[in-house]
Amino acid sequence: MYCADNDDKKDLEQEILIQIWKSLDSYNDTYAITTWLYRISMNVAISHYRKTFKTKGNTVPLDTGLLEFTAAPETSEGSYEREKLKQLLAGLNEFDKALMFLYLEDKDYEVIADVLGITKTNVATKISRIKNRWKQELSSSKN
Repeated sequence: MYCADNDDKKDLEQEILIQIWKSLDSYNDTYAITTWLYRISMNVAISHYRKTFKTKGNTVPLDTGLLEFTAAPETSEGSYEREKLKQLLAGLNEFDKALMFLYLEDKDYEVIADVLGITKTNVATKISRIKNRWKQELSSSKN
């Protein structure tokens, strides 16, 4: 979600593993290992996104073929829904992306709160607001 291409994904995976390795001594076993891993991963992913976004900016190389006209491929409903979800996630700020990523991964509110450092009530409120915003966006795009 925080990477534009496969090379960025591989770089991010390496950065996450390095940071986990460096942080092993600071692990507090009062927290679930998965919560600790998610927290490190999300922090590294957000930092990586900020760094690559600043260096790459919003430029697109001309050799990508974007200037050529091609007919839209036939897509299944599932791929349309995935693309729509990607678009909705792309419209969120970094914190809300992390929140919804964890929510979509079926993490409970307590885990999400621990990973993001906010209260469970705040998690529920933010998710509800994002879902309502998405409903409005989806209903307005159908019209």
